[in-house]
Amino acid sequence: MTLSSDEDLTDLKQIGRIVANTLEVMGKAIEPGMTTLELDQIGREFMEAAGARSAPEMVYAFPGATCISVNEEIAHGIPGDRRIRPGDLVNIDVSAEREGYFADTGASFAVPPVTRAVEQLCRDGRRAMWTGLRQVGAGRPISGIGRAVGAFARKNGYTLVRNLASHGVGLSLHEEPTEIATWPDASERRIMGDGLVFTVEPFLSLGAEFAEDGDDPWTLYSQPRALTVQYEHTVVATRNGPLIVTMPGQ
Repeated sequence: MTLSSDEDLTDLKQIGRIVANTLEVMGKAIEPGMTTLELDQIGREFMEAAGARSAPEMVYAFPGATCISVNEEIAHGIPGDRRIRPGDLVNIDVSAEREGYFADTGASFAVPPVTRAVEQLCRDGRRAMWTGLRQVGAGRPISGIGRAVGAFARKNGYTLVRNLASHGVGLSLHEEPTEIATWPDASERRIMGDGLVFTVEPFLSLGAEFAEDGDDPWTLYSQPRALTVQYEHTVVATRNGPLIVTMPGQ
């Protein structure tokens, strides 16, 4: 989506705030012993009370309101009877629709007690995302995002999952521009237009380089198996740089 009016921006900010607040509420609710389905239900109720609908459920008939992935699962985990345990790494991906506008956000949460390496991985996952976000702006190359995130990962001794990309969003959950690499991609030639809406969501890992299918049609696993975090914002490219619409607030 490319914004065409102030009304577009107002509506996009509204759904962006809803998914951000949903993610915040779910993150604070995580407790050892609860199931991922119970955590998903917290998100569903908050989202629906705000007048929004789960985007993966609406668009893809995903079997849950949110995607919740634990440890070796790195994306699109189905909420179910898996119980969250101390030491787990839980990724929550929240996307929703309201009045025809979509926004997408996500974060990884370490359930105490965790090792220093996991704490650092979470901190650096956020830093990797912000490294990419700082490259966003009208007239700037999309490739700058992947180059910056790639340099950050190399410098700090991490790998990046290279088959889970960022994407356009706004009037649908996934739209042009598709396949925005959050790793260096020499073939990327696109330029960000003023008002372009998309996600920045690097997957930073302690060794994984790809995501692979599992036993169900949805859940993706790290390959090779390694702890991986994902942090995601929906952002608008403007002449003044990045405008992030998935920040929690009133």
